[in-house]
Amino acid sequence: MVKDLMAKLDRAFNPRSVAVVGDSTKLDYMWLNAMRTFQGEVYSVQVNPKDIPHIQKLGFDNYHSLLDIPGPVDYVVLSVPRKVVPQIISDCIQKGVAGVSLFTSGFAETHTEDGLEYQQRLTAMAEGAGLVLIGPNCMGIYNRRLGLRQNPEQPVGEGGEVGFISQSGTHAVLLSLAGAYHGIKLSKSVSYGNAIVLDSPDYLEYMAQDPETRVIAMYIEGVKEGRRFFEVLRRAARAKPVVVWKGGRTEDGFRATSSHTAALAQSPQVWHALVKQCGAIQVDSFDSLLDTLKVLLHCKPTTGHNLALVAMSGGQSVAIADAFTEAGFRAPPLTETSYRELASFFDIIGGSYQNPFDIAWNVPSVEGVMKLIGIVDRDENIDGIVLEIGVFFLERRWREKWADNIAGLIDALARFKAQSRKPLLVVVVPTNREEAALELMARLGDKGIPGLPSFERGAVALRRVVDYYRARHALGQ
Repeated sequence: MVKDLMAKLDRAFNPRSVAVVGDSTKLDYMWLNAMRTFQGEVYSVQVNPKDIPHIQKLGFDNYHSLLDIPGPVDYVVLSVPRKVVPQIISDCIQKGVAGVSLFTSGFAETHTEDGLEYQQRLTAMAEGAGLVLIGPNCMGIYNRRLGLRQNPEQPVGEGGEVGFISQSGTHAVLLSLAGAYHGIKLSKSVSYGNAIVLDSPDYLEYMAQDPETRVIAMYIEGVKEGRRFFEVLRRAARAKPVVVWKGGRTEDGFRATSSHTAALAQSPQVWHALVKQCGAIQVDSFDSLLDTLKVLLHCKPTTGHNLALVAMSGGQSVAIADAFTEAGFRAPPLTETSYRELASFFDIIGGSYQNPFDIAWNVPSVEGVMKLIGIVDRDENIDGIVLEIGVFFLERRWREKWADNIAGLIDALARFKAQSRKPLLVVVVPTNREEAALELMARLGDKGIPGLPSFERGAVALRRVVDYYRARHALGQ
């Protein structure tokens, strides 16, 4: 049964043909526009005569019934009124469709009698036929490599390494957009909403086996079978890193999840303990999810806590030390060999080559930054390196050479990262240059270098990942 389900999920995640049922002018043909990039066959099913000319103008063949489509259909996106859903599901079963994503809402999350009745009816139909029904109240599947999208704005092209399982459609779309901007490409993602047939453990089991997925991320509002979820999570976390963001941790947050996806409550304390026991990494916000994924994907693994902290000024050397020390790291003295090398070019006037470093007036060039980093990389007392790039500071120092120097620095950091066995984390401090800082983090991400927007966020994300590697090391993994 499990093997058959995994095969159907694989067919749904990697379809060769897609049908969109019920797209209309009310949604500005969102689903058909999203499928423009899909590499296989795309069909439309619509009976409203007002919509059909628009669909044909978009370049899609339209049919009055799913059963009229000539040839197999692997995956169906269903966007029709609730009362029509059972008939279309029946057609999907008769057609031999592998997976159906039900965008339509108005089921158990409404807490109404008719909403519950419709949901129970659909559940019985899908389970009886072995149909992979995703949702309802969801955005379905995204496969970047195949151009299969949940939204017309999502990027396509080379596949990534992060599989995302999200109870929220918004979070699913946002991670694909924000992630791509920060050097995180998704392999696949699924927004699964009310989870009336398949729940998070089913998708987690699939992602754990997926060869294209190296890291799994999850946004969960609730699970129906707690024991099964934690058993699957434990197995998945042994195979690859799993990052879990639990929504609805507070009373008000839980009330929102109940009306959003009809999710069941779990005690925050129990949830925290069990997820930790499973070996997964817990985060508590979208930003912390993004930060942790950056570090997992782009930092070399380490179990050490001794860091070289490199700041652009004296005040920032104090701030970086406080942030990383409070997160459980140390900035230890270097070896005498390293101090002799540093003394050969580091002027202590206006700076410090103790750890943390204040490089304000001593390292005004790309070559100087890389020379310093090379020394601490060879130091046996250091497990990892954190470098501040202060946009305001460097723009003033480099002035008209800013563009060339920053491009040279990013290239040099990418070469260094490829050769070093230690993690490198860059903190981009914007001060009054937010736009420039965002652009810089995006350019770092393109080179596979994790850029974080503050010392505190960088420290917390790095600590989560180091703790993960320490836990695996303790288990002999």
